[in-house]
Amino acid sequence: MSRIGKLPIAIPAGVTVTLKDDVVTVKGPKGELSQYVNPLITVTVEGNEVIVSRSSDEKQERAFHGLYRALINNMVVGVSEGYKAELELVGVGYRVSNTGNVMELALGFTHPIFMVLPAEIKVETKTERNKNPLITLESCDKQLLGAVCAKIRSFRKPEPYKGKGVKFVGEVIRRKSGKSAGAK
Repeated sequence: MSRIGKLPIAIPAGVTVTLKDDVVTVKGPKGELSQYVNPLITVTVEGNEVIVSRSSDEKQERAFHGLYRALINNMVVGVSEGYKAELELVGVGYRVSNTGNVMELALGFTHPIFMVLPAEIKVETKTERNKNPLITLESCDKQLLGAVCAKIRSFRKPEPYKGKGVKFVGEVIRRKSGKSAGAK
């Protein structure tokens, strides 16, 4: 049996989980999320717990079991607590600013990059003197937040020689020595 899939999901106070036609809807103080669940997987709400189960031990069902349990758990945590991601711009002249949900990034290209963020994501930018600019993203949808972070990061990935680029706060970049440390 799946070690992840068999764990029950506790529903915190203020969160409601409803099931209708293979769609699980989770409502909470931070928002509302929905997820389609494959008919091979059974989702039941018992008291203040959500239980995900499967009918057989086929490989596809075992895979879906853990997947849908994790997705539903992420939705419950998202609507009750929310998710937060912090990105840091490392590099001379790298800047970021936002107007509402439109972000303007200056990442060393000849032109600024404008990115329109989805309405579900709240963005906050912070620029302090002698510190790297920070982007703080908050959302109840973990998948969407991860996709937006990956898109922002793809504009200028951290490079291993100088460490310049867009990286997560606290991320350690493996550094290379460069050609000056080569063989003599």
